[in-house]
Amino acid sequence: MWVPNLENIKQVATKAGLDDIAVTGVEPLVEARAAIEERKRQGLHAGMNFTYGNPERATDPALLFEGAQSILVAVRRYKPPSVDEPQTSNPGTKVRLESPKGLVAAYVCSDEYGMLRQGLTAVANYLEGFGARTEVVMDDNRLADRAVAARAGLGWLGRNTMLLHPQLGSWTVIGSVVTDAPIQGQSENPHDGCGTCRRCSTDCPTGAIDEFGVLDANKCLAWLLQAKGTFPRRYRTALGDRLYGCDDCQVLCPINDEAMNASGTALPKDSKVDIVALLDSSDEELMKQFGHWYIPRRRPEYLRRNALIVLGNSRSHDDLEVDRVLENCLMASEPLVRSHAVWAALRLGKKHLIGPDVVGSLVEHDPDGIVRAELEEWGILLDLDSQ
Repeated sequence: MWVPNLENIKQVATKAGLDDIAVTGVEPLVEARAAIEERKRQGLHAGMNFTYGNPERATDPALLFEGAQSILVAVRRYKPPSVDEPQTSNPGTKVRLESPKGLVAAYVCSDEYGMLRQGLTAVANYLEGFGARTEVVMDDNRLADRAVAARAGLGWLGRNTMLLHPQLGSWTVIGSVVTDAPIQGQSENPHDGCGTCRRCSTDCPTGAIDEFGVLDANKCLAWLLQAKGTFPRRYRTALGDRLYGCDDCQVLCPINDEAMNASGTALPKDSKVDIVALLDSSDEELMKQFGHWYIPRRRPEYLRRNALIVLGNSRSHDDLEVDRVLENCLMASEPLVRSHAVWAALRLGKKHLIGPDVVGSLVEHDPDGIVRAELEEWGILLDLDSQ
Protein backbone atom coordinates (compact mmCIF):
# COMPACT_ATOMS: atom_id res chain seq x y z
CA MET A 1 0.00 0.00 0.00
CA TRP A 2 1.39 3.37 -1.03
CA VAL A 3 0.99 5.81 1.83
CA PRO A 4 0.24 9.48 1.05
CA ASN A 5 2.29 12.05 2.91
CA LEU A 6 0.85 14.36 5.53
CA GLU A 7 1.09 17.45 3.32
CA ASN A 8 -1.20 15.88 0.72
CA ILE A 9 -3.63 14.88 3.45
CA LYS A 10 -3.59 18.46 4.79
CA GLN A 11 -4.59 19.76 1.37
CA VAL A 12 -7.56 17.37 1.31
CA ALA A 13 -8.51 18.37 4.85
CA THR A 14 -8.34 22.10 4.14
CA LYS A 15 -10.43 21.73 1.00
CA ALA A 16 -13.00 19.78 3.05
CA GLY A 17 -13.39 22.58 5.60
CA LEU A 18 -11.02 21.47 8.36
CA ASP A 19 -8.82 24.17 9.87
CA ASP A 20 -5.85 22.04 10.90
CA ILE A 21 -4.83 18.39 10.95
CA ALA A 22 -1.89 16.51 12.46
CA VAL A 23 -0.89 12.89 12.99
CA THR A 24 0.13 10.78 15.95
CA GLY A 25 0.48 7.08 16.74
CA VAL A 26 -1.85 4.73 18.58
CA GLU A 27 0.27 4.34 21.72
CA PRO A 28 -1.67 4.56 25.01
CA LEU A 29 -2.35 8.03 26.41
CA VAL A 30 -0.73 7.22 29.74
CA GLU A 31 -0.93 10.65 31.37
CA ALA A 32 -4.53 11.15 30.28
CA ARG A 33 -5.54 7.79 31.74
CA ALA A 34 -3.90 8.60 35.08
CA ALA A 35 -5.63 12.00 35.17
CA ILE A 36 -9.06 10.56 34.34
CA GLU A 37 -8.75 7.82 36.96
CA GLU A 38 -7.57 10.25 39.63
CA ARG A 39 -10.39 12.71 38.98
CA LYS A 40 -12.88 9.88 39.01
CA ARG A 41 -11.45 8.69 42.33
CA GLN A 42 -11.94 12.19 43.76
CA GLY A 43 -15.51 12.33 42.50
CA LEU A 44 -14.81 15.31 40.24
CA HIS A 45 -16.61 13.65 37.32
CA ALA A 46 -19.98 14.12 39.06
CA GLY A 47 -21.44 11.00 37.47
CA MET A 48 -20.33 12.02 33.98
CA ASN A 49 -19.80 8.93 31.86
CA PHE A 50 -18.16 9.64 28.50
CA THR A 51 -14.40 8.94 28.85
CA TYR A 52 -14.87 8.40 32.61
CA GLY A 53 -16.99 5.33 31.91
CA ASN A 54 -14.06 3.28 30.61
CA PRO A 55 -10.76 5.18 30.99
CA GLU A 56 -8.68 2.25 29.75
CA ARG A 57 -10.55 2.07 26.46
CA ALA A 58 -10.71 5.86 25.99
CA THR A 59 -6.93 6.20 26.35
CA ASP A 60 -5.80 3.23 24.24
CA PRO A 61 -6.42 4.16 20.57
CA ALA A 62 -5.05 0.80 19.39
CA LEU A 63 -8.28 -0.78 20.68
CA LEU A 64 -10.35 1.09 18.09
CA PHE A 65 -9.62 -1.65 15.56
CA GLU A 66 -7.01 -4.34 15.05
CA GLY A 67 -4.10 -3.13 12.97
CA ALA A 68 -4.60 0.59 13.60
CA GLN A 69 -1.31 2.48 13.25
CA SER A 70 -2.02 6.20 12.90
CA ILE A 71 -4.50 8.80 14.08
CA LEU A 72 -5.11 11.88 11.99
CA VAL A 73 -6.53 14.44 14.41
CA ALA A 74 -8.35 17.45 12.99
CA VAL A 75 -9.95 20.59 14.34
CA ARG A 76 -12.61 22.82 12.89
CA ARG A 77 -13.09 26.27 14.34
CA TYR A 78 -16.62 27.48 14.99
CA LYS A 79 -17.87 31.01 15.38
CA PRO A 80 -17.57 32.34 18.94
CA PRO A 81 -20.45 34.24 20.53
CA SER A 82 -20.59 37.97 19.95
CA VAL A 83 -22.56 40.43 22.04
CA ASP A 84 -22.54 42.89 19.12
CA GLU A 85 -24.47 40.71 16.68
CA PRO A 86 -28.26 40.47 16.58
CA GLN A 87 -29.44 37.08 17.75
CA THR A 88 -31.21 34.83 15.27
CA SER A 89 -34.40 32.94 15.91
CA ASN A 90 -36.08 29.94 14.39
CA PRO A 91 -38.50 31.23 11.74
CA GLY A 92 -41.03 28.66 12.93
CA THR A 93 -40.99 30.05 16.46
CA LYS A 94 -43.06 33.08 17.39
CA VAL A 95 -40.69 35.27 19.41
CA ARG A 96 -42.41 37.76 21.64
CA LEU A 97 -40.89 41.16 22.23
CA GLU A 98 -39.16 41.41 25.61
CA SER A 99 -39.90 37.77 26.44
CA PRO A 100 -37.20 36.00 28.50
CA LYS A 101 -34.53 34.30 26.40
CA GLY A 102 -32.20 31.42 27.15
CA LEU A 103 -28.60 31.50 25.96
CA VAL A 104 -27.19 28.57 23.99
CA ALA A 105 -23.50 27.60 23.83
CA ALA A 106 -21.75 28.65 20.63
CA TYR A 107 -20.85 25.15 19.49
CA VAL A 108 -24.50 24.18 19.00
CA CYS A 109 -25.45 27.42 17.25
CA SER A 110 -24.37 25.83 13.96
CA ASP A 111 -23.97 22.24 12.85
CA GLU A 112 -20.22 22.15 13.43
CA TYR A 113 -20.11 18.45 14.24
CA GLY A 114 -21.92 17.74 10.99
CA MET A 115 -19.36 19.83 9.08
CA LEU A 116 -16.54 18.19 11.02
CA ARG A 117 -17.81 14.73 10.08
CA GLN A 118 -17.94 15.75 6.41
CA GLY A 119 -14.32 16.90 6.55
CA LEU A 120 -13.13 13.78 8.34
CA THR A 121 -15.04 11.57 5.90
CA ALA A 122 -13.30 13.30 2.99
CA VAL A 123 -9.92 12.48 4.56
CA ALA A 124 -11.03 8.90 5.24
CA ASN A 125 -12.21 8.47 1.64
CA TYR A 126 -8.89 9.80 0.37
CA LEU A 127 -6.96 7.24 2.42
CA GLU A 128 -9.28 4.42 1.43
CA GLY A 129 -8.47 5.24 -2.18
CA PHE A 130 -4.98 3.93 -1.45
CA GLY A 131 -6.31 0.73 0.12
CA ALA A 132 -6.16 1.89 3.76
CA ARG A 133 -8.69 0.95 6.38
CA THR A 134 -10.16 3.93 8.24
CA GLU A 135 -12.64 4.81 10.96
CA VAL A 136 -13.96 8.28 11.76
CA VAL A 137 -14.08 8.91 15.52
CA MET A 138 -15.60 12.12 16.89
CA ASP A 139 -17.55 13.05 20.02
CA ASP A 140 -17.04 9.41 20.99
CA ASN A 141 -16.30 8.00 24.45
CA ARG A 142 -13.87 5.50 22.90
CA LEU A 143 -11.22 8.20 22.49
CA ALA A 144 -10.05 11.04 24.74
CA ASP A 145 -10.04 13.55 21.90
CA ARG A 146 -8.39 16.52 23.62
CA ALA A 147 -5.52 14.40 24.89
CA VAL A 148 -4.83 12.82 21.49
CA ALA A 149 -5.08 16.24 19.79
CA ALA A 150 -2.51 17.66 22.22
CA ARG A 151 -0.16 14.73 21.59
CA ALA A 152 -0.50 15.28 17.84
CA GLY A 153 0.75 18.84 18.39
CA LEU A 154 -2.48 20.71 17.68
CA GLY A 155 -2.24 22.69 20.90
CA TRP A 156 -1.86 22.39 24.65
CA LEU A 157 -4.40 21.54 27.33
CA GLY A 158 -5.08 24.78 29.15
CA ARG A 159 -6.04 25.69 32.67
CA ASN A 160 -9.68 25.57 31.57
CA THR A 161 -9.11 21.95 30.33
CA MET A 162 -9.76 22.98 26.72
CA LEU A 163 -7.43 22.28 23.80
CA LEU A 164 -5.82 25.64 23.03
CA HIS A 165 -4.58 25.88 19.45
CA PRO A 166 -1.87 28.56 19.01
CA GLN A 167 -3.69 30.18 16.07
CA LEU A 168 -7.29 28.98 16.37
CA GLY A 169 -7.77 29.28 20.12
CA SER A 170 -10.25 26.98 21.85
CA TRP A 171 -13.33 27.56 19.70
CA THR A 172 -12.88 24.24 17.92
CA VAL A 173 -14.51 20.84 17.58
CA ILE A 174 -12.15 17.86 17.44
CA GLY A 175 -12.34 14.62 15.51
CA SER A 176 -10.05 11.88 14.23
CA VAL A 177 -9.52 9.46 11.38
CA VAL A 178 -7.95 6.26 12.67
CA THR A 179 -6.17 4.23 9.99
CA ASP A 180 -3.93 1.23 9.44
CA ALA A 181 -1.75 3.34 7.12
CA PRO A 182 1.64 4.20 8.73
CA ILE A 183 1.46 7.94 8.14
CA GLN A 184 4.54 9.88 9.13
CA GLY A 185 4.51 13.42 10.40
CA GLN A 186 6.45 15.74 12.64
CA SER A 187 4.48 17.01 15.59
CA GLU A 188 5.72 20.16 17.25
CA ASN A 189 4.10 20.33 20.63
CA PRO A 190 3.29 23.98 21.45
CA HIS A 191 4.48 25.25 24.79
CA ASP A 192 1.98 25.96 27.55
CA GLY A 193 0.70 29.41 26.66
CA CYS A 194 -1.39 29.85 29.81
CA GLY A 195 1.55 30.81 31.99
CA THR A 196 0.42 32.46 35.21
CA CYS A 197 -2.98 33.51 33.82
CA ARG A 198 -5.86 32.50 36.10
CA ARG A 199 -8.67 34.40 34.41
CA CYS A 200 -10.83 31.32 33.75
CA SER A 201 -10.43 30.19 37.35
CA THR A 202 -11.08 33.60 38.86
CA ASP A 203 -14.14 34.41 36.77
CA CYS A 204 -15.83 31.01 36.59
CA PRO A 205 -19.31 31.74 38.04
CA THR A 206 -19.23 28.64 40.28
CA GLY A 207 -15.50 28.19 40.95
CA ALA A 208 -15.37 24.95 38.94
CA ILE A 209 -11.75 25.49 37.82
CA ASP A 210 -9.36 25.74 40.74
CA GLU A 211 -6.35 23.57 40.02
CA PHE A 212 -4.67 23.96 36.61
CA GLY A 213 -6.35 21.72 34.03
CA VAL A 214 -8.78 20.18 36.52
CA LEU A 215 -12.52 20.72 36.22
CA ASP A 216 -14.88 19.94 39.08
CA ALA A 217 -17.93 18.80 37.13
CA ASN A 218 -20.02 19.02 40.32
CA LYS A 219 -19.82 22.80 39.88
CA CYS A 220 -19.64 23.13 36.07
CA LEU A 221 -22.80 24.77 34.73
CA ALA A 222 -22.35 23.20 31.28
CA TRP A 223 -22.37 19.73 32.81
CA LEU A 224 -25.12 20.43 35.35
CA LEU A 225 -27.42 21.47 32.48
CA GLN A 226 -26.90 17.99 31.01
CA ALA A 227 -26.95 16.01 34.25
CA LYS A 228 -29.91 13.97 35.48
CA GLY A 229 -32.06 14.91 38.46
CA THR A 230 -32.84 18.28 40.00
CA PHE A 231 -30.55 21.19 39.22
CA PRO A 232 -28.56 21.98 42.40
CA ARG A 233 -30.24 24.88 44.21
CA ARG A 234 -26.95 26.52 45.16
CA TYR A 235 -26.06 27.07 41.50
CA ARG A 236 -29.43 28.12 40.09
CA THR A 237 -28.88 31.84 40.49
CA ALA A 238 -25.38 31.54 39.03
CA LEU A 239 -26.87 29.87 35.96
CA GLY A 240 -28.37 33.19 34.88
CA ASP A 241 -29.87 32.93 31.40
CA ARG A 242 -27.85 29.89 30.27
CA LEU A 243 -30.18 27.31 28.77
CA TYR A 244 -27.60 24.94 27.28
CA GLY A 245 -23.87 25.05 27.84
CA CYS A 246 -21.59 27.73 29.28
CA ASP A 247 -18.88 29.52 27.29
CA ASP A 248 -17.43 31.70 30.07
CA CYS A 249 -14.05 29.97 30.38
CA GLN A 250 -13.53 30.39 26.63
CA VAL A 251 -14.88 33.92 26.31
CA LEU A 252 -12.52 35.03 29.09
CA CYS A 253 -9.44 33.27 27.69
CA PRO A 254 -6.81 35.72 26.33
CA ILE A 255 -5.68 33.11 23.80
CA ASN A 256 -9.01 33.55 22.03
CA ASP A 257 -8.57 37.32 21.75
CA GLU A 258 -6.22 36.98 18.78
CA ALA A 259 -7.54 33.71 17.34
CA MET A 260 -7.90 33.56 13.57
CA ASN A 261 -11.26 33.24 11.85
CA ALA A 262 -12.78 29.91 10.89
CA SER A 263 -12.25 28.60 7.36
CA GLY A 264 -15.98 28.40 6.76
CA THR A 265 -19.20 28.92 8.65
CA ALA A 266 -22.00 26.39 8.99
CA LEU A 267 -25.60 27.57 8.73
CA PRO A 268 -26.49 29.32 12.00
CA LYS A 269 -29.10 28.04 14.43
CA ASP A 270 -30.66 29.81 17.39
CA SER A 271 -28.22 31.37 19.82
CA LYS A 272 -31.07 32.49 22.07
CA VAL A 273 -34.30 30.63 22.68
CA ASP A 274 -37.67 32.10 23.66
CA ILE A 275 -38.38 30.55 27.06
CA VAL A 276 -42.15 31.00 27.00
CA ALA A 277 -42.33 29.40 23.54
CA LEU A 278 -40.18 26.50 24.76
CA LEU A 279 -42.40 25.90 27.80
CA ASP A 280 -45.47 26.06 25.55
CA SER A 281 -44.09 23.37 23.22
CA SER A 282 -45.10 19.72 23.18
CA ASP A 283 -42.61 16.92 23.76
CA GLU A 284 -42.53 16.19 20.04
CA GLU A 285 -41.89 19.83 19.16
CA LEU A 286 -39.08 20.10 21.69
CA MET A 287 -37.29 17.00 20.45
CA LYS A 288 -37.66 18.12 16.84
CA GLN A 289 -36.10 21.50 17.58
CA PHE A 290 -33.54 20.56 20.24
CA GLY A 291 -33.01 16.85 19.75
CA HIS A 292 -29.43 17.46 18.54
CA TRP A 293 -28.54 18.59 22.08
CA TYR A 294 -27.52 16.13 24.76
CA ILE A 295 -30.72 15.70 26.78
CA PRO A 296 -30.63 13.30 29.76
CA ARG A 297 -32.51 10.09 28.96
CA ARG A 298 -33.91 11.90 25.88
CA ARG A 299 -36.65 13.27 28.14
CA PRO A 300 -37.96 16.78 27.29
CA GLU A 301 -38.70 17.47 30.96
CA TYR A 302 -35.00 18.30 31.32
CA LEU A 303 -35.32 21.08 28.74
CA ARG A 304 -38.25 22.43 30.76
CA ARG A 305 -36.23 22.11 33.98
CA ASN A 306 -33.46 24.27 32.54
CA ALA A 307 -35.89 26.73 30.98
CA LEU A 308 -37.67 27.23 34.30
CA ILE A 309 -34.42 28.20 36.01
CA VAL A 310 -33.74 30.73 33.25
CA LEU A 311 -37.28 32.03 33.70
CA GLY A 312 -36.79 32.35 37.44
CA ASN A 313 -33.62 34.34 36.86
CA SER A 314 -35.34 36.71 34.43
CA ARG A 315 -37.01 39.95 35.46
CA SER A 316 -40.40 38.94 34.11
CA HIS A 317 -42.31 39.88 37.24
CA ASP A 318 -45.30 41.48 35.52
CA ASP A 319 -45.66 39.37 32.38
CA LEU A 320 -49.04 37.60 32.28
CA GLU A 321 -47.70 35.11 29.73
CA VAL A 322 -45.08 34.10 32.27
CA ASP A 323 -47.83 33.58 34.85
CA ARG A 324 -49.69 31.40 32.37
CA VAL A 325 -46.77 29.08 31.54
CA LEU A 326 -45.85 28.83 35.21
CA GLU A 327 -49.39 27.77 36.08
CA ASN A 328 -49.18 25.10 33.36
CA CYS A 329 -45.82 23.87 34.64
CA LEU A 330 -47.10 23.74 38.21
CA MET A 331 -49.71 21.27 36.95
CA ALA A 332 -47.24 19.19 34.91
CA SER A 333 -47.26 15.42 35.33
CA GLU A 334 -43.49 15.32 35.95
CA PRO A 335 -42.37 16.14 39.52
CA LEU A 336 -39.08 17.47 38.06
CA VAL A 337 -40.97 20.16 36.14
CA ARG A 338 -43.29 21.01 39.06
CA SER A 339 -40.42 21.39 41.54
CA HIS A 340 -38.52 23.80 39.30
CA ALA A 341 -41.72 25.67 38.48
CA VAL A 342 -42.13 26.23 42.23
CA TRP A 343 -38.62 27.68 42.40
CA ALA A 344 -39.18 29.93 39.36
CA ALA A 345 -42.53 31.23 40.58
CA LEU A 346 -41.30 32.07 44.06
CA ARG A 347 -38.04 33.57 42.82
CA LEU A 348 -40.14 35.90 40.66
CA GLY A 349 -42.26 36.80 43.69
CA LYS A 350 -45.36 35.02 42.38
CA LYS A 351 -46.41 33.30 45.59
CA HIS A 352 -50.04 33.82 44.60
CA LEU A 353 -49.61 31.04 42.04
CA ILE A 354 -48.97 28.56 44.85
CA GLY A 355 -52.01 28.89 47.08
CA PRO A 356 -53.30 26.25 49.53
CA ASP A 357 -55.48 24.70 46.82
CA VAL A 358 -52.46 24.25 44.54
CA VAL A 359 -50.04 22.85 47.11
CA GLY A 360 -52.05 19.69 47.62
CA SER A 361 -51.91 18.78 43.93
CA LEU A 362 -48.24 19.74 43.71
CA VAL A 363 -47.14 17.05 46.16
CA GLU A 364 -49.27 14.31 44.63
CA HIS A 365 -47.37 11.70 42.60
CA ASP A 366 -44.06 12.92 43.99
CA PRO A 367 -42.34 9.58 44.74
CA ASP A 368 -38.88 11.06 45.40
CA GLY A 369 -40.23 14.01 47.37
CA ILE A 370 -38.52 16.62 45.20
CA VAL A 371 -41.58 18.89 44.97
CA ARG A 372 -42.17 18.69 48.71
CA ALA A 373 -38.49 19.44 49.36
CA GLU A 374 -38.66 22.55 47.15
CA LEU A 375 -41.78 23.80 48.89
CA GLU A 376 -40.17 23.25 52.28
CA GLU A 377 -37.11 25.24 51.21
CA TRP A 378 -39.47 28.19 50.72
CA GLY A 379 -41.40 27.46 53.93
CA ILE A 380 -44.63 26.80 52.02
CA LEU A 381 -45.69 23.59 53.76
CA LEU A 382 -44.77 25.10 57.09
CA ASP A 383 -47.05 28.05 56.29
CA LEU A 384 -49.92 25.68 55.61
CA ASP A 385 -49.28 23.61 58.72
CA SER A 386 -49.46 26.71 60.87
CA GLN A 387 -52.85 27.75 59.52
